[in-house]
Amino acid sequence: MKFVVNLYLGPEAAAGPGSGREEFLAVAREAGELIGGHVLADPSVSVVVRVRAGAAEVSEGPYLRDAEPLASQYLLDCPSLDRAVELAALSAAGWPGGVEVWPLMDAAGMEM
Repeated sequence: MKFVVNLYLGPEAAAGPGSGREEFLAVAREAGELIGGHVLADPSVSVVVRVRAGAAEVSEGPYLRDAEPLASQYLLDCPSLDRAVELAALSAAGWPGGVEVWPLMDAAGMEM
């Protein structure tokens, strides 16, 4: 099964050494479960796209979620949700905004 792991910063936090990301990445990479990932740029350089009255409207950031900015996103291929949660827990303490684990769907629905 494939999962997206989203790491969120708290409003005043900054990710750095001790955030748990290094351990999470090392364990997931060693197990062959890390497919890829991205660290996102500062939210102040983002844009928001909405469609209103049939026309795309683009505004400068911030992003849609204003309490905890999404800081990083990783794609895992794990045998189960439990394993994805186990990996995500390696970094959860260092991310005060939280860590989400989302199962991915393909055109047929949930991959099982």
